[in-house]
Amino acid sequence: VQLQASGGGLVQAGDSLRLSCAASGLTFSLYVMGWFRQAPGKEREFVSACNWSGASTIYADSVKGRFTISRDNAKNTVYLHVASLKPEDTAIYFCAVRLVGGVSQNPRAYDHWGQGTQVTVSS
Repeated sequence: VQLQASGGGLVQAGDSLRLSCAASGLTFSLYVMGWFRQAPGKEREFVSACNWSGASTIYADSVKGRFTISRDNAKNTVYLHVASLKPEDTAIYFCAVRLVGGVSQNPRAYDHWGQGTQVTVSS
């Protein structure tokens, strides 16, 4: 299983980005996908997750109303649209796949991880 995250960058507060995570080596449409982030000196934290169809989604309170998760099963890709960015959103953003079970905020529930994409928000 391989997950390749992309789309990060250096932006200003209030800007938007679309992060992408392309998956291979698995039947993508069967599994829960999640996004997590890790800021320097902090633990990895949950951002969002969606079920196999994208119809069931969960978000961290800190990103509700600003971030949107979606997926295109035909392209084996999950997206995270991040809007109204704040300096505290600066982190490496990781995608992950959960092979058994429903959506979860627990990083230990996920089985495979991508390499991450850096998002830096300047004030």
